[in-house]
Amino acid sequence: MKYLKERITDEVIIRKSRFITVVIPIEDETEISGILNDIRKEYPKATHYCYAYLLGSEGQFGGSNDDGEPAGTAGVPILEVLKHNEVTNVLAVVIRYYGGIKLGAGGLVRAYSGGAAEALKLGQYYENIKAQKYEIRFRYDQINDVEYLLKDYLILDRVYESNVSFTIAVKKENDFESIKHHFSKIKKLEEILLAIDI
Repeated sequence: MKYLKERITDEVIIRKSRFITVVIPIEDETEISGILNDIRKEYPKATHYCYAYLLGSEGQFGGSNDDGEPAGTAGVPILEVLKHNEVTNVLAVVIRYYGGIKLGAGGLVRAYSGGAAEALKLGQYYENIKAQKYEIRFRYDQINDVEYLLKDYLILDRVYESNVSFTIAVKKENDFESIKHHFSKIKKLEEILLAIDI
């Protein structure tokens, strides 16, 4: 699953109705009502504020709301777009200003899902990758060799004291096994989550 970095806003007009999609990263369900209140203030007097959200590392928690549109024509289609795009910890709100022309159930589904899908195309995302942290200690005269060996690893910290100490993140343990023997002082630290841009 991927995570949204920052808020997205997009707008489309369909048969005189204005659909504004706002997609916001969230950490838990408790944020939703506050965000909806803020959106209602930002976009006052809209006809509908339909939304869906997904939470959890696998997007296993979610929900939706049609906000007065016919059942299943707004919130659920937005939720399906979030699932299809494999994005989690996100709230998507599609705001509708009614333009006087009825769209019908199929038209509403297309408008709400299309609005969400188009907005998600504008987003910047990252993935959380599990990694193991290691501390490696070595002599100053080995810096160039060590940096070369670690060119494909993320160096989180460098400490220069009587010896040099690098803290690195290893995404795949098997890859690190092939170069471990080059180091005499290795300390395995905690497992971490790395946010990697995608």
